[in-house]
Amino acid sequence: MSRDQQHGMKIQKSFVKTNDTASIRCPDCALVKNIAVGKFRNSRHTLKTRCSCGAIFLVALDFRRHYRKPTNIIGVYSLIGEHCSGGGQMQVNNISRSGVGFSVSGTHNIKAGQKALLNFRIDDKKQTELTKKVVIKNIRNNMVGCEFINQNQIGKDLGFYLRP
Repeated sequence: MSRDQQHGMKIQKSFVKTNDTASIRCPDCALVKNIAVGKFRNSRHTLKTRCSCGAIFLVALDFRRHYRKPTNIIGVYSLIGEHCSGGGQMQVNNISRSGVGFSVSGTHNIKAGQKALLNFRIDDKKQTELTKKVVIKNIRNNMVGCEFINQNQIGKDLGFYLRP
């Protein structure tokens, strides 16, 4: 069973807005309903939902501050700062207004709290080249989660690219 299915039911994702509401669309009748989901913020994130048409489906709530766009972009990273050295090729797996998730192959010496310089081209019409300073927030095996150091200046190209 894929990670997008549970108990034979397809799971749809819903981004939670800043007012703790989510728009949920029935996969059968296309009815859209806005529901309050704040009570689920620190607990369960997948809800079993029943529509007025009788359809039952699962909704995975995404409580992230910003929409995270899945990507498949090759780039390079360089660790920067005191006592930091290293870098290499990376694959950008997702990107948002506040950060980026990437993976590296093989062994690495990346640690949480380090700073890095990322360079990659987004797959827009202009193949816009981006160079971003980040701080490493978490590492799971070869997956690295980063936060942009200057989130207020993401740039108009990246801002347009990230529109859902």
